[in-house]
Amino acid sequence: MPEAPEVETERLHEAIKEELEHEGGAFLKRIALTTALFAALAAVASLRAGATVNEALVLKTEAARLQAEASDQWAFYQAKGIKAAVQETSRTSWLAIGKNPPAEYEEKEKRYAREQVEIQNKARELENKRDEKSSEADHLLHRHHGYANAVAIFQISIALGAVAALTRNRLVWFGSLLVGTAGLLLFIMALFA
Repeated sequence: MPEAPEVETERLHEAIKEELEHEGGAFLKRIALTTALFAALAAVASLRAGATVNEALVLKTEAARLQAEASDQWAFYQAKGIKAAVQETSRTSWLAIGKNPPAEYEEKEKRYAREQVEIQNKARELENKRDEKSSEADHLLHRHHGYANAVAIFQISIALGAVAALTRNRLVWFGSLLVGTAGLLLFIMALFA
């Protein structure tokens, strides 16, 4: 059986541990704290990114529904125009043979023209609502990109924090703080955009 080492390793391990706690413990705690802070901010930014893109999708869907309704109104408008043209043609045929057309032809033609104006107004109103919804959705998508970019920057900051903790390199940690601050600025800009 081999002999026990002559150097007392227990005291050596304790001395190394004390030295690490003395010099590296406070540093590691700072890295852990800032990394946790950036992780929490990344989680909030990620939630906001998801919420804004979902809201934008709902608005885009609403805009598509309004477009379909407006298209229906324009088709109805054209149908009324065709009906008015048929009445005009019928009335003209009577006049071409030298007879007075029935009064209902002219009445229907005028009624179809009035209805066309109402339908046109409704179609344009639907198109305006569609444009508002689409514009609002575009704004939300712009905010979503800001949040998503902030999440990516926070993730880079967190990775740099991990590298700093593993290497105990203050310069890398300062880089993590700088990148994390840039992520925070992007998050704030997206929040108030």
